[in-house]
Amino acid sequence: MWKEIEAAPADAILGLTEAFKKDSNPNKVNLGVGVYKDDQGTTPILKCIKTAEKQLIEIQTTKGYLPISGDPAYAANVQKLLFGADSEVIASGRAMTIHSPGGTGALRVGADLLKKFNPDGKLWVSTPTWANHKGIFGAAKFEINDYPYYNPETKDVNFEAMLAALENVPSSDIVLLHVCCHNPTGVDLSNDQWSQVVSVAQAKGWIPFLDFAYQGFGSGIGEDRGTVEKFAAAGIDFLVASSFSKNLGLYNERTGALTVVSPSAAEASVAMSHLKATIRVNYSNPPAHGGLAAKTVLDDEALYKQWVGELAEMRERIIEMRSALVDGLAARGVEGDFSFIKRQRGMFSFSGLSDEIVIWLRKNKSIYVVKGGRINLAGLTSGNIDYVCDAIAEALKA
Repeated sequence: MWKEIEAAPADAILGLTEAFKKDSNPNKVNLGVGVYKDDQGTTPILKCIKTAEKQLIEIQTTKGYLPISGDPAYAANVQKLLFGADSEVIASGRAMTIHSPGGTGALRVGADLLKKFNPDGKLWVSTPTWANHKGIFGAAKFEINDYPYYNPETKDVNFEAMLAALENVPSSDIVLLHVCCHNPTGVDLSNDQWSQVVSVAQAKGWIPFLDFAYQGFGSGIGEDRGTVEKFAAAGIDFLVASSFSKNLGLYNERTGALTVVSPSAAEASVAMSHLKATIRVNYSNPPAHGGLAAKTVLDDEALYKQWVGELAEMRERIIEMRSALVDGLAARGVEGDFSFIKRQRGMFSFSGLSDEIVIWLRKNKSIYVVKGGRINLAGLTSGNIDYVCDAIAEALKA
């Protein structure tokens, strides 16, 4: 049946990783895929997770199915991270959380749920956004529109244009918003700007869908959830897709969550019933191990404290690599001001490198960068930073 069917194109980011793996250059550097790397260039298993997994091995007595929505204690811990332990949202019961297969699974479940009850609604995403956003919501049959976000001239948010666009979004539509560490630009809204976005959402009635994949990678766990708290205080319907891939290093365990927040507990209960129905015909129930490991860390005071410390080390290493890249390019006399990279947050930077430079780096230096110039700063290490700076300097002077 496949003889006359053309092969699908490789994923823009994961396909780049496949090419990287086949590259025989010993100096090759992967700055494409959105995975945290330590200074040795490996994606580590956090010490708190190692301890949690040892505990699980000792106490587990079954490999039976989890409930459709996942372990209730896992959901409770997710909500504490999203809203704070003393949140009114938790106390009132107007949030419902399911354990999903990663943040991607959370987005897809949310997309399917919204499409079922809002079939004519359109999705709005930032320009630019994570490439897979359009793929996920497109597969759920959403028509997708863009709202302005990044200004390449100022290397900052084009907030006036963004706000004007959001004020014109129909009440039937859904707006996807990056909570922090915007992927791919690394440029976030200020607290005041978020307050204005929340006010527009209240006034216009469209549904916010918050993508929260990087909690703790911006300023800290509590600081990064400030945006979610603003939406919660507004008393409106919204959704949050969150993930433990990055901040707990549970990439291959596919550990995420979808939280639906409603104005009342009764409405939230209705939403949960339909979430379960959506999950049942998709993957039936979630994988257990990653969620149970995350729950173990979040439930244990000592492990939680250890996690906060490990997360801070990851965040600070990325900040150090931002500075090393900017300072390294300046030391090599590269034309242009790259200091904006220091102001960005999270793993990613819209570096300003053209597609021609990106292709040159890959072809001549085996440095892999996504087209559009998005760089994963976590792919830089003390061992490759000089090589990367030399290569970029050479490319820009060529």
